[in-house]
This record gives sequence, structure tokens and C-alpha cells, in this order.
Amino acid sequence: MASATQIAPKERGLRCCSNIRSMLWLLLAALLIAVVCIHRESKRWIDHNDDDDDQTAKSSLSNCNLFSGKWVYDDNSHPLYREQTCSFKFDGLACERSGRKNLRYQHWRWQPNACDLPRFNAMKMVESLRNKRFLFVGDSLTRSQWASMACLLESPIPSGQKSVYPDGSLAVFKMKIKLMKGYNATVEHYWAPYLVESSSDHPIIHSVKSEQIVRVKAIEKHGKHWRDADILVFNTFLWWRSRTKFKVLWGSFKSPNKVYEEIEMHRAVEMALDTWSDWLETHVNPSKTKIYWVSMSPTHERGEEWGRPRGETCYNETEPIWIEGYQGSESDPRIMQLVEAAIDRLGRKGLKVQLINITQLSEYRKDAHTSINRKYWGNLTEEQLADPRSYADCVHWCVPGLPDVWNELLYAYIFHF
Repeated sequence: MASATQIAPKERGLRCCSNIRSMLWLLLAALLIAVVCIHRESKRWIDHNDDDDDQTAKSSLSNCNLFSGKWVYDDNSHPLYREQTCSFKFDGLACERSGRKNLRYQHWRWQPNACDLPRFNAMKMVESLRNKRFLFVGDSLTRSQWASMACLLESPIPSGQKSVYPDGSLAVFKMKIKLMKGYNATVEHYWAPYLVESSSDHPIIHSVKSEQIVRVKAIEKHGKHWRDADILVFNTFLWWRSRTKFKVLWGSFKSPNKVYEEIEMHRAVEMALDTWSDWLETHVNPSKTKIYWVSMSPTHERGEEWGRPRGETCYNETEPIWIEGYQGSESDPRIMQLVEAAIDRLGRKGLKVQLINITQLSEYRKDAHTSINRKYWGNLTEEQLADPRSYADCVHWCVPGLPDVWNELLYAYIFHF
């Protein structure tokens, strides 16, 4: 009996410990269940708020002219990425790598007058591109916007799941950016400076200074590569402004009996836009494909127009132009009118093309050109080297820089309009 009496307290102690452990496990399980429930509710609340934010943004933006506003210096939110962190190295656009020291041009944010631009969400854009083609069509300025989009989108993508490469037999026409394994998403640029067929269709072997021959009624050679795109972004302007008249070819380049006609530039543009419009109407499914047109990109080669001595250019410019409503003489409102007329005609036929009007906001940015901070193809003469103004590129733009803002506007229209 004595031994039994001595053991009983031990048993009671063991049972007590066992009960405490059981209670602790139950409390832990309850805590885990609570955490999971809170997480799920939180996610539902966040997702709901995201939807609410999207609806609020859509409501706000629908009554706002995104293209009317001002430039605000913002070194907290801009640039949206760093040149060094973008794994895609585009020669001719990387101004910092090419020696530019003053980087203020990277920190300007476009502020619309009546609303705020939505913050560019790279992961949201990548997710939306799953199993889709995002295609930019145009010249080297369009390629700058494509390069900017590549750098913007790659930030959330793990190393090894993105690449830039020529597209097989179409290497002379198209470059692809492959985004994330399993996503089957591509962002592409297709070289077509006039949209229609021309003597400058090779993206490397061409020169705007050479004779330009345009087939204003022929587009299928290019268009057959655009047909299955889910997002199409078009632009043409720079090459048209190179001359007042164009040599138009009726018939094929391969035909032994070629017929040429010299046509005034604006008439040639109008005919090319008619051909482009007819192609879209015939080949694009408006329920599948979103279509955007980016307006003309201005140049800054006449410093006297913003108060500099005659002969000055964008060379060494470090600030935007602060003349409200400034428009340089090198832009061409007539081309813009022709584009708007073509878009209106398509709209009346049930095919929506959204105009991204980057012209006025870009007019102010004399500071954002590549100037002398770019890779030059060919050797510069001693005379040119002695006067940097003579070879400063006041047509193209540094990346990161102004093309990122074009893509912020494009992003706003893709998701909120």
C-alpha cells in the first residue's frame, strides 16, 4: 500500500503534464486556424480593395485628359528602374553607360492636371500577358518604347526566365523578349518605318538619307506577322518628315516593269494610312486585340525656338522647356490630323484604336535626348568631334527616360480604359 501511495502523485503529475500538452497543442492548432482564416479574409479584403482601386482609378481617369499636365521633378519614384539593373543592353539608348553624367532627365514625372497617372505595376502587366503577344510596330522611336517596356517588365522576373533574341527567319524584322518560363508571353518589336512596304524595310541596313521608295498600297508583307498579336502598338512619323515628296512604286519591287510616281508627302502618308486601316479592318478581331497608336515624337534641333542662340541644339541641355504649350517647328500637325481621321473612320466601323498622344508632353523634354551619349555606327570626322552640336542626336531618347512615361500612359489605357 505504501508503494502504491507513493506512486500515485507521480501518475497524477504525468497526467497533468499530458493534459497541459494536449491543451497547448489545441491552442496552437486553434491559433494556426485563426491565422489561416485571417490571411484568407485579408487576401479577400486586399483583392476586393484592388478591385475598388481599379474602379476608382477608372472613374477618375475617364474624366481626365492624361496628356495635359506638367513635368514634376521626383527623385523618389522616378526612374522606375536603373539602367544598370536592366539586363537588356540596348546600344544607342543607354546614355548613362555612354558617359552622361547629369542624370536629372531620369527623375521627371508627368503629372496630368486633373488626376494622377496609375503607378506602373510590372507584375500585373506580366500576369496579363500570359499566353499573349505584345507587339510594337514602327521605327527606331517605337523600338525605344519597346526597349523601355522590356526594362520595365523584367524587374519582377527571376534571372534566367527572360531573354532577348531574334525570331528565327524573321531576325531582320522582329526581336522578341521572352517573359518567364511557362508564361508563353512575348513583347516584340517589328521594324516597319512606314508601316507599308518600302525600300527601308531592313532594320539594320537602311538610311533615311538614301532614296526612299514606298509602296503605299502594299502592307501584307509586314501585316502577316502581326495577325495573332493581342496588343498592337503602332507609330510612323520620323521617316515621313525626311522629305517633302516621296517616290511611290506601283507594283512589286521585283517586277521588271516598275512604275514610279512622285507624290507629295502628306498625300503619301494619307494613302499609307488608308492601306493600314483596310488591313486592320480585314485582319484584326476587335474582341481579341487591343490597338494603340503613339503620336509623333518631337525633335529638338533648333535651340533658337526655346531661347538659345541660333545653331544650338539639344546638346548639353539639362532642363525641360518651361514655355507652356511650346511646339517646335519640326513637328507636323498635319500628319497628326491624318492619323486622327484614320482612327475616327475605323471607330465608325466598330474597330477601336486608342491614340496615346505623347507629342505635347514630349515637346518640353529637350533635356532627355541621347545627344552625344550613345553608340554611333561609323566613325565621326575630326570636324564633327570638334563641334559636338554637329552630331548630337536630338531625335532619339535615353532609356531610362521619356519612353518610360510613354509606357506609363500606355499602361493606364491598357488597364483603365
